[in-house]
Amino acid sequence: MNTRTIRVMGFIVVGYLLLCAPVAFWPQYLDTPLGFIAAFPFVSVYLFHAIGIPGLLENSGACGWSWCAPTLFGWGFIAAFWLVVLWLVAKAIVSMTSRRRRSSGTPD
Repeated sequence: MNTRTIRVMGFIVVGYLLLCAPVAFWPQYLDTPLGFIAAFPFVSVYLFHAIGIPGLLENSGACGWSWCAPTLFGWGFIAAFWLVVLWLVAKAIVSMTSRRRRSSGTPD
């Protein structure tokens, strides 16, 4: 794995953690547009359940009027999914910037 890819992925993860940090002090932050972006990876487990991936939610998603919590498999699934997405985004960023460096003649 390329160290630049890992470094870019680290910057993305740190940025996401900074985006999520206000939730610890201001729970209503999740009602803002930035809060929605911060919460989207956690809410995506419900989208994956809706498209038919089994085992993501407790009680198979039948929790009455409340939202079911993700199972251990559900937490692992969304963590793995979003880490792969972040890695692909980081790889694309590194690929675009290295291509630009090569075309301008600047050494890496």
